[in-house]
Parts: sequence; structure tokens; C-alpha cells
Amino acid sequence: MLKRILFLFLLSASIAAGPPTGLLVNLVRHSDLTILTDANLRFSWIVNDPAQNAVQSAYQIHILTADKQPLWDSGKIISDHSTSVPYSGEPLPPNQTYSWSVSTWDGNDQPSPWSDPQQFNLGTPFNSTESQWLQVSSTHHWTIANEEPVDYHAISPASVVKTPTSYFIDFGRDAFATIRLTLTSPADGTLQIRLGEKKTPDNHVDPHPGGSIYYGVHSLKVQQGTHTYDLVLPRHISKMPHSQILPSFMPEVEPFRYAEIMTPPSEITSADIKQIALFYPFDDDAASFTCSNPDLNAIWNFCKYTLQATPFPGIYTDGVRERMPYEADAYIQTLGQYCIDREYALPRHSEEFLEYHATWPTEWNLLSILIAHADYMNTGDADSLKRNYDVLKAKLLLPLERPDGLISTRTGKVTPALLKSIHYDGKALKDIVDWPVTSESDGYQFAKYNTVVNALHYRTLVLMTDIAAATDHSADADEFRRQADKVKSAFNSAFFDAAQGIYVDGEGLTHSSLHANAFPLAVGLVSSDRIEKVADFIRSRQMACGPYGAQFVVESLYDAHAADAALALLTNHTDRGWLNMLRTGSTMTAEAWDIKYKSNLTWNHAWGAAPANLIPRKLMGVEPLTPGFARVRISPEPGNLTGATLKMPTIRGTILVTYRRIDHTIQLDVTIPANMQAEIHMPTTRPTIYNVGSGTYHFTGS
Repeated sequence: MLKRILFLFLLSASIAAGPPTGLLVNLVRHSDLTILTDANLRFSWIVNDPAQNAVQSAYQIHILTADKQPLWDSGKIISDHSTSVPYSGEPLPPNQTYSWSVSTWDGNDQPSPWSDPQQFNLGTPFNSTESQWLQVSSTHHWTIANEEPVDYHAISPASVVKTPTSYFIDFGRDAFATIRLTLTSPADGTLQIRLGEKKTPDNHVDPHPGGSIYYGVHSLKVQQGTHTYDLVLPRHISKMPHSQILPSFMPEVEPFRYAEIMTPPSEITSADIKQIALFYPFDDDAASFTCSNPDLNAIWNFCKYTLQATPFPGIYTDGVRERMPYEADAYIQTLGQYCIDREYALPRHSEEFLEYHATWPTEWNLLSILIAHADYMNTGDADSLKRNYDVLKAKLLLPLERPDGLISTRTGKVTPALLKSIHYDGKALKDIVDWPVTSESDGYQFAKYNTVVNALHYRTLVLMTDIAAATDHSADADEFRRQADKVKSAFNSAFFDAAQGIYVDGEGLTHSSLHANAFPLAVGLVSSDRIEKVADFIRSRQMACGPYGAQFVVESLYDAHAADAALALLTNHTDRGWLNMLRTGSTMTAEAWDIKYKSNLTWNHAWGAAPANLIPRKLMGVEPLTPGFARVRISPEPGNLTGATLKMPTIRGTILVTYRRIDHTIQLDVTIPANMQAEIHMPTTRPTIYNVGSGTYHFTGS
């Protein structure tokens, strides 16, 4: 094994480093297409060095004016930092355009060529967490500040079928879109167009799809002669407190896969009609996954596309019915986003919006801390943590504690002052467990002190310890660490049933649900001697949860090294799984497993896309050990798969992992980007850990 690694090192040692790539300003990859309103500039790049064990020893940054005149030179900085590197010059005047480039030095103190310059537009600083739309004067794009602009894309039909009364068009996949149609008409008139997410067996848009599955009937005025028309859809009406409304200058969209043109005046071919879909910028080549299980491959593609198609307003929302951000949705979307695209501005905007626009479930306020910590671990950028530290600290809900550290919303401690501190403008918080509570919580029984809420409370204390340390709140870090230890002890005293060897739903109760055991296991509350029995109970309950709860259920099984059970849940063929969503005809993940479990479900609800993060993070085992992926752990849990290959983007570059099982031999091929260290866990009978630097490695074991 050592000879193999040494050979690769000698082979690549003489290869010179190339210019840095993947430049980001304030985590924005196409900063020329947006306006940055945060004057605290941070620069990130990918070290482009193919050598084995390549490290950056120094860097130098240049900033130029719009007319390419030198403005600032960092000089050679001895540092391996390549993510979130702060600008340290004089404040740059706002409302101007600049560009920057970077060069790096390798471990032998040899400089790289300079990167291609990246342009950025610096606007007037502001601290609003609203979605502020601005126009970039140089491109005329409209964009949310500090994000890339959403844009419309013309998609051709997968098929066009002529029926006795209409043309039925299938675009292959659901998208938030409108229609562009070219027609020849002998006279002025009106055309009826039906759009929907579901079809009937005889090739019509289903007028009664059920739930909140979209169906709409629209009129299009046509003129004599040949013309091209864009269907103008009615504006979305906000029915929720934080619904995301497209600006008036952007055409409205609705989610549909199918279109039906009723009694058209002329023939319609695939060249005559387009689905004009609204997408946030997405690099489809950034990530990929294939394995020996075709069902899992289908689920991966299903979930990946969901995360591409759903953030059409430039922020994470919960589907067509409400178009409102929620913390639970954003948590699952954020974890998936990091695994499928090297895009960080979108999840950060969604995170910060929710920190100041909280929703009503107790647990979902706690999830804001999990989202913020995930942002930090994946980007290495603590700027958001520093700016929003006080509100994150409030999300710990410490005023709800009793002396042993457990919290409750049912003891009269939810005061207006507490609600104001977490930026929730309602009157109360309510424990939710899963959604819908009645059908997806495995019969969970509520007590004054509930297991699921306190499991997440423990996790937030652990993560706030890291956040406090990263933002120079050392006294808070010490206190949160002490509090976490106290809560862990109280949690196991209050909720663990020693006779059964599992956890109950709440203090004083005897009922044990799937959730009361999955959440403690997923957040690290279960001691090693109890894990096997708790995992066995979770396995016995199968998927007695909703798509939101499934994130924690499947994750808990992977953390317990019950990979076969986790894979079985991911690919189960019952009506409580992702394959059932596909069977029903959805091409984006649904709000619930089936309409029988939620009568108003949507077919475009990204919290159902948990496999987009569970497959890379847990099945393939790729997770950051230190902020910004300076150090990564790769610990596959392949279960009964015989092969799997993952391509996963990170802020430092792309990680490649290929697993193969041939008879009793395990092979693992891993490629680590430059300026990254890796801890490789071989999934063999006797697990072996290798610590390596960048490069390509081949490991074999049994």
C-alpha cells in the first residue's frame, strides 16, 4: 500500500501548479452578475496543483479598477488559507466595479500563474435580510443582492401528441415555468391552454390531480397570421406571512410538466412550443452519483433535479402552495445544495432570511443553528456567524430551560420577549416532531418535556460551542459546552427506558416512537452500549415518518453503522418512500410520501430531497472535519452495494470516490483536491484509517 502511494507521489511531483480556479467573492461564483452589498470582502479559490500532497504555502491577491488599473496588492502572504480570505486594504468606494485575481505558492515555494480575473460589483452596504432585487447596469440582469440572477430557460418538449381535441405536450420534467408558443391563425381569437403536473392515461392534463398538485386553465389571445406568444400567468397571491413574490418585471411561473393546447388553429410541432422555466444558476456537471442499485440511481437523479428546480425565487421555499421559507425545508435543501453544486450564496441568503423570519415549530427554530453551522463547515466563512451571533444564541431557547437544562414550550415560559428575540411574530411556539403530526409521527405522545425537542436542543448547544469559539465568544463557548454536558445527562435520565433499552416520547410516558429514538441517535446522545438496541428499534419501525423525519431516521442508521437497513429504507418499494413518489408521476420530490398521508400535498417540495445529501454524506461518507473542508473524512457505508461512484464539489475543489466490492475484496479509489487533508476509512471487516494529503489513491482490503 505504501509503495502504491509513493509511486503516485513520484509520478506527480514534477507537475507544475496551474492558475487558481473557482474564484468566489463573498461566496458568489458569478459576482459580475450581481451586486455585493456586504463591504466585508472575503475571497476564496481552488488551488490548482495536481501534485500529490499539494499544499498552498502562500498567496497574493491583486484588485483592479474597472479600467484595469492596479488598486490593491496584498503582497505575498505566507498562509495556506484559500477560503474566506479577508480583504485588508482601505475600504473600497461603493457603487463601482472591480476585479481581482490571485496567485499561489506551492510547498516548494514555487508561484503559480495568476488566475483569470473575476469581476465584482460593489453596491451600497445594507443589512436587510429581505430579498432585495437590484439591476446590474452592465448586464441589465435583475438579481437578488449578493446572489446570482435567476433566469428563464427555453426547454423543448420530450413529446407532442395530437389528440382529437388538442395537442398534448410532455416536457419530460416538472419546472416552474410558463409557455412560449408559435402559431399561425386565420383570424383573431382566444386559445385555451391547460397546464399541469399530472396526466390522465389517455394523454390529457389531469383536471383533478388532487391535493395541491398544480392544474391551471389559461386563455391566450391570438392574432391573425403567424406570431410567437408568451403566456402571461396570473400573479401569485401571497397567503402566508413570508411568501416569496416575483417582482412585477419578471413573468410569473407555475409548476407543470404537461401542457394541452385546446383546438389550436394550426399544427403544433416540438419546434413551436417551449417550456420557459425559471431556474437559479446550476452546474449540472458539478456532482454525479452512480451505483449498482438502479433504484438508488433514480432516487439520486430525482432529488438532484428537485434541488435544481425549486429555488426559482432565489431563496428556498416549501413548494407552490405557500412559496414560503421554512427552517426544516431549508435545512434539508442546504445540506443537499453543498453536495450537488459549488454554490453557497443561495443557501446563505435562505439561512439569514429565516434567522429573522422565524416560523412556529419549536424544533425548526433550533434548526437555524444547524443550518448556520453547516454553512460554516462547508465554506469556512464565519462572516454570517459573526453578524448574526446574537439571534443564533437566542435560537437556543435558553429561557425555556429548567434547572437540569431540558426545555419545554408547555410550562408558561414562552413570553413575548422570547418570541421577539428569535424574530417570530406569532403568539406561541409548538412542538412538531414531524409533519403532518397526526399521520407521520409514529403515534408520538406529547408531554411537558419532549424527547425530540430536547435532542435537538442538545445538538444546538454542541454546535453553538463551535460557533461561539469561531466568533471569539470564548466565555459563551465554555458555558455552552457545560450546558451540553448537563443536558446530555438529564436527557438520558428523563427519556431513556432502561427496561426496554430505548427512548420514550416524553418525560413520564411509556410510549416509544420512531422519532423519539432516531433523533437522539442522529445527534449523538446515545451511548455506545445502547446504540445497537436503539438502532434495532428504529429498523423495526421502518419508515413510520414523513419525508422531513426521514432525514434523521436514515442518518441515524448510518451513524449506527446499520448501512443495510439505511439503504433498505432509501430504496424501499412501499408507499412510504421515494420510489413511490416516482411511481405516482412526480418529477420533483413531494411534500409527503403519498396523497393518502397528506391531502393537500405538493409535488415540488424540496424537503423530500434528503437522499441528495444522505447519499454523499452518509452512504459515501464524505463530510468536512474542519471548517471549509480543510480536512475531510471519507468513510463509506455502502451496505450491500457492489459498486458506487461519487463526484462531489467542495469549496476547495472536487472530491472523487469510487467503491467496489469484488467477491471478498474491497477497493476504494479516492481523489482529494489540493490544499486538503483527508481521513480515509476503509469499509473492511477490520476497519483501517489512512491519513493522506491531496492526490489520487487506491486502497484495497478485505
